[in-house]
Amino acid sequence: MGKLKTLEDFLLEELKDLYSAENQLTEALPKLEKTATTTELKKAFKSHLTETKKQVKRLDKIGKILGRSLSGKKCKAMEGLIKEGSEIIKENAVPIVKDVALIAAAQKVEHYEIASYGCAATYAELLDMTKISDLLRETLEEEGNADKTLTSIAGSVNAEAVTEKE
Repeated sequence: MGKLKTLEDFLLEELKDLYSAENQLTEALPKLEKTATTTELKKAFKSHLTETKKQVKRLDKIGKILGRSLSGKKCKAMEGLIKEGSEIIKENAVPIVKDVALIAAAQKVEHYEIASYGCAATYAELLDMTKISDLLRETLEEEGNADKTLTSIAGSVNAEAVTEKE
């Protein structure tokens, strides 16, 4: 992180972090989809991959508005969350229990993104960057919806896992 002198400097760092996070996620989501066993969960991961690719393009658009590149930074938080998800993928688990764990890992990612996009949108608003704030809020809404979808899927998957016998 460079020297932060202004809120705009920090916003740029946050945007670079999000850009890295979303790009890492585009590589991880197909692996989650492949590992998931319930049709609804597979579908959710596939759908969110499509959405995540759009979010990367939205961040590219924000970079163009700012006249700055958002590449070159590694989001260590997303790297850690994806590592945790990768460990679940490798885990020797009953399929429905693995789906429970995949949902938990995916929701941790969503909550990280919700916090990050919410903060970045607020900073953009404070800096009178209305177009950027609007684009960030669009993504924030999508991340919230993804979390709600996972919560809904968890209801049935968790219930099924409770009745699973070894």
